[in-house]
Amino acid sequence: METEDVSVREQLFHNRVRETIICVLLFTCLYIVSYLILTHFKKTAEFITDDVEDATVNKIALWLCTFTLSVAVCAVLLLPISILSNEVLLTFPQSYYMQWLNGSLIHGLWNLVFLFSNLSLVFLMPFAYFFTESEGFAGSRKGVMARVYEAVVLLLLLALLVLGIVWVASALLHDNIARKSLYDLWEYYLPYLYSGISLFGVLLLLLCTPFGLSRMFIVTGSLLVKPRLLEDVEETLNCTTFEEDSLSRKLNYGRSASCWVKLNLEAMTKDHQIVRSKRIALEMRRKASAWQRNLGYPLAMLMLLALTVMCVLMVCFNVLELLLDETAMPRGMEDPHLGMASFSMFGSLGAAVQVVLILYLMVSSVVGFYSSPLFTSLMPRAQDTNLTQIIGNCVSLLILSSALPVFSRTLGITRFDLLGDFGRYNWLGNFYIVFMYNMLFAGLTSASLINTVTWAVQRELIRAFGLHRLPLTVSRSTVPFRLLLASGLSKIQ
Repeated sequence: METEDVSVREQLFHNRVRETIICVLLFTCLYIVSYLILTHFKKTAEFITDDVEDATVNKIALWLCTFTLSVAVCAVLLLPISILSNEVLLTFPQSYYMQWLNGSLIHGLWNLVFLFSNLSLVFLMPFAYFFTESEGFAGSRKGVMARVYEAVVLLLLLALLVLGIVWVASALLHDNIARKSLYDLWEYYLPYLYSGISLFGVLLLLLCTPFGLSRMFIVTGSLLVKPRLLEDVEETLNCTTFEEDSLSRKLNYGRSASCWVKLNLEAMTKDHQIVRSKRIALEMRRKASAWQRNLGYPLAMLMLLALTVMCVLMVCFNVLELLLDETAMPRGMEDPHLGMASFSMFGSLGAAVQVVLILYLMVSSVVGFYSSPLFTSLMPRAQDTNLTQIIGNCVSLLILSSALPVFSRTLGITRFDLLGDFGRYNWLGNFYIVFMYNMLFAGLTSASLINTVTWAVQRELIRAFGLHRLPLTVSRSTVPFRLLLASGLSKIQ
């Protein structure tokens, strides 16, 4: 019996060591990638200064931001890794090389991401901000440690303020529990705080994702060469080149002319930049192959349209299931039981589609977040993003990514139930919140999609038939379709 107990303990020890090594390797790779990303966007002048103290403080804050961004990327990959691991174990059930991919490893990843995401949101990012803004208490010796002391004191005061607000909120909603849990910080206050943060993240995803799904068509279109019906690229390029040369001569003349001409230099410079960008786009269209010019853009638009429509249909189907089946409600589970059954009724193909949709929703939410007027100022710029903006971006991305598993499960994109503390949020069991959330997402996404596709088709038809050259006094939205058709036929003839 002792030999069997020793062997069991050894097996548990080896499993724990193996899981630790895998988690460390995964996090190290994500940390390196995150550091390269932040290095690409950071403002170099803040880290190469004559003040060694400021440079050290900025480097420490950058390391904390890198840790936070790597946790955010890991949170995005949680559901895809879990779903793909289950399908791999179903495909190779007896493979010796796949035995390390088990439920214990996946459950441990979920717990670590939950712990590190809340640690970053509650402690590391506020500390990084206070650390960069602090100068040390008055009368104390200057140095890095003086800044550390000031940042820690400010962080403690902020923690007391947040805990007081959480206690008041819990007392208003659950009076008896709040009185009993006055000294129970870990069991009541922190889960309540985490639940509020997750609810805020899920609501932010609800606002950003539908807007981002419609913006994806515009962003993708700006990266590809658009086909133009009934357009002679060479003729248009020659006209644009001639216009650019004319504006260049006017600018050269205006710089050496009288004062009243110099007043129009700013307007002429702006027009010159617009015409130059138009010429560059036309040159790209001329250099593009016929397949890239006529097939790449339609295929990309059709793929985006198919993914968006699939998301809306899955959410609508989930709404029907919520009305008919209680198991459709998002919930948590203790043991994932990987390799037992597929989490999609269509098998491995359905699981792959779920992974693609989850990643697509995350990319769309990021696009919608940076496209909204409230967060446009946070948009990072290459080699020109200060440290405060980097901290704000890392916090925003972490809030979005940590809410992605709950968001995907609430909408029914996947049937993989939430693991660990992700499934213990207070509002997940409320049917009315989940049902209204699904209805709002389906409605907002459908409205954004219809509006985007309708205006995009009308804009392309107007540009293709040359009606964009009409004077501004003519309302192009009132041009009837028969006029478009007549204009197109006349051009063909």
